[in-house]
Amino acid sequence: MITQLTLVNFKAFRRLELPMGPLTLLTGLNSSGKSSVLQALALLRQSFGPDRTTSPEGGLLLNGELVEMGTARDLLHDDFGPADDLLATGAPVVGFVVEADNLPSRFIARYDLGQPDEDVMEAYDFPAFRSLLREPFQYLHADRITPAVTYPRSRQIAIDRGFLGVRGEHTVNYLRHNAEREIPDGPLRHPGATSPQLLDQTVAWMQELCPGVNLQTSAIEGTDFVRLSYGFGGTAGINATRRRRPTNVGFGLTYALPIVVACLTATPESLILLENPEAHLHPKGQSRMAALISAAAATGAQLVVETHSDHVLNGVRLAVKRGGLRPDDAVIHFFRGNGSGAEVISPRVDKDGMLAQWPEGFFDEWENLLDQLLD
Repeated sequence: MITQLTLVNFKAFRRLELPMGPLTLLTGLNSSGKSSVLQALALLRQSFGPDRTTSPEGGLLLNGELVEMGTARDLLHDDFGPADDLLATGAPVVGFVVEADNLPSRFIARYDLGQPDEDVMEAYDFPAFRSLLREPFQYLHADRITPAVTYPRSRQIAIDRGFLGVRGEHTVNYLRHNAEREIPDGPLRHPGATSPQLLDQTVAWMQELCPGVNLQTSAIEGTDFVRLSYGFGGTAGINATRRRRPTNVGFGLTYALPIVVACLTATPESLILLENPEAHLHPKGQSRMAALISAAAATGAQLVVETHSDHVLNGVRLAVKRGGLRPDDAVIHFFRGNGSGAEVISPRVDKDGMLAQWPEGFFDEWENLLDQLLD
């Protein structure tokens, strides 16, 4: 498990040392550096992980399946500084130090002043972190799948690799193939599900977001596509026998489905990166999504979550108060710009779910608006 990530001369950060835990929440203003943390981890996986299609010795791969970072000049911090502690070289470098199990691993990419528009950077790495890069991995972007009539059916990606896709586009095929896989007894197993099998567990957690909903997945014979449909169990006056395609249901359920499946299939070795899991969900759904994310972390998986939702934050705090997570397992970072880059404030959570500090700008807009209404 990663306990600290250090970024050097990377995008908004000249140097950032970021403690991490089983569940790390990244919050803060737009364009303050939150996504850079997820991108850094995805970039290392893309460049040195098992799924790279070319030799890892090819360097830091800026554009690939997981992230599209642009060119070397897009990576290098505007006010870059020396990094002799990483690599003694006269050229600028972009560096990453990943500390896992008290063992730091360094990844250094050299910036070629003569070729700033290249999308592969010469890289030097120390292999201690390579084993972690081979562990189960999911990265779900904020731009996820939307309701559609069909979804792709790729055995290599969804089944052989177990990857849901950065947009969650392979979730339906993964769920179809692994429908009978059992979720181990523990925090992730929903007590209200009809069975411990993945499909039934997924339905139970989706019902936390939309009561009465159920799912069906099926292959479309003779094609490279699969189909998803929803039923509603007769709730809200809807005919229980009629299946509905996602395009007639709305964004929320389909948008949330990859997050639910990624969390349910987490293992103690998994690293899961999530952007805005609350998107298109109502407040109660957002807090229940936080409960699922906390349960995945409680199984031993590591989740790094970017969120703009106070309901997600409070759902994690509630998980700590109820004993589902230890206080030290929930690490919260608040990013805000300081004029020349970004700074990070890290409020600690106590055993009652309370925060040790509440910095200005940290989920305080409700109070700000209430003060104006009462003025």
